[in-house]
Amino acid sequence: MDRFNLSNVTLAHVTDGHFGFLLGEHECSSGFSLSPSGIESPGMLRVLRRMVARLHQAGCHGHWLILDGSEVVGLCGYKHPPDASRHVEIGYGVAPDRRIKGYATKAISLVLHEARSDQAVDAVLAETSIDNLASKLVLLRNGFIHAGTREDAEDGMLDLWRFDL
Repeated sequence: MDRFNLSNVTLAHVTDGHFGFLLGEHECSSGFSLSPSGIESPGMLRVLRRMVARLHQAGCHGHWLILDGSEVVGLCGYKHPPDASRHVEIGYGVAPDRRIKGYATKAISLVLHEARSDQAVDAVLAETSIDNLASKLVLLRNGFIHAGTREDAEDGMLDLWRFDL
């Protein structure tokens, strides 16, 4: 992370209009540009759009664009509203041309800052493939602790991570 200037990295609450921009449906009215490599596949962006719509319907606004200045370089946020145990699970993704440069680490530190101000959240959870070293390092650099493993029918063995606020 020291090799790159990440001082311009911020989060912006994502809206349905932003997803329209990311999917090429229209120009961005917020003045944002898109990383040259794009963010995610159109199919995944549509899945995320529906997930964020469900969050918004539940009154939860815990999903963000990752910005480097005015350029969208990724997405991150809660996968669901806080549960009865006051936990949220997070997910994140960074544009292919911005990976391994500290963007995810910086974004997750900002998500944790947002979660600390969310009165409905006491712990932030994450899952990573046991083979995904880059994501493990993002979480470890942000103070997450390894909380176990589980097997998922679709994704195989997953590492479980936890950050208590």
